[in-house]
Amino acid sequence: MTHSLLLGLLATVGFVGGGVLAAIALVWRGQERLVFQPPRPVAPPPFDRRVRRVTYEAADRQKLAAYVVGTPSAEDPLVIAFHGNADLAEWMVPWALELHARTGAAVVVPEYRGYGMLSGRPTYATGQADALAMLAFLHGLLGGPPRRLVLFGHSLGSAIAAELAWSAPPAAIALQSPFTSARAMASRLFFPTYLPIWSRLSRVHYDTPRRVAALDCPVHVAHGMRDRVVPVAMGQAVFAAARQPGRLLLVSDAGHNDVPDVAADRYWQWLVHAVLSDDGRRAQT
Repeated sequence: MTHSLLLGLLATVGFVGGGVLAAIALVWRGQERLVFQPPRPVAPPPFDRRVRRVTYEAADRQKLAAYVVGTPSAEDPLVIAFHGNADLAEWMVPWALELHARTGAAVVVPEYRGYGMLSGRPTYATGQADALAMLAFLHGLLGGPPRRLVLFGHSLGSAIAAELAWSAPPAAIALQSPFTSARAMASRLFFPTYLPIWSRLSRVHYDTPRRVAALDCPVHVAHGMRDRVVPVAMGQAVFAAARQPGRLLLVSDAGHNDVPDVAADRYWQWLVHAVLSDDGRRAQT
């Protein structure tokens, strides 16, 4: 090999290696920005008197807020609903009103820091802290844990709900369009998660199958079969991993965000069952 060819080869290796290092650095610095993508903040619309906006603080003094539909009671079912990535708590209020009308359960939709009009930067760690703050706020309001707590999560919110369930075991958990893990979603972005460096690089540790496999409560899953954001196979994998599988609703014509609209009454029957029933029988639609 001539001297010029050797220099060219070394330059190529250096260029490629530099590009890989730059990509790794970019993922390291921006990984949470890939996971948390708040919409542009907007002033919340006015709601009727059935909806209250409450404020509270996380352990690090971060100001937080949530929307409450109905009157939380220690004796009645209480639903905490975590929204998805490019979503806002206030946009889930109509959904919460419908669920309250069908079940009588109080529904609380917490917002994440950095979303809506809240300050702060959302991360994996702060997502956990904000969920625990919501739970502590409710325990303070009720004078203790509710008799029947149901956790709901859509997309990103499904991972947050599954994480919270480890700290506060619910009576049931309902996951809409859940992904399996942060690692699996990173693979969909063509990041080589099989490399040993992944375990050192990742700060986002969502692993919903592992979480639900340890829960002693029914795990209900709904997923659109045309979901191009989170493949339906991920929802099926989460359901299959559950120690106590509840009901699985697969909606043939639905994508990632329109499962309630497309499934219509089938969706609400699935969710009402999750909220009100202790029956853990497996059923597929």
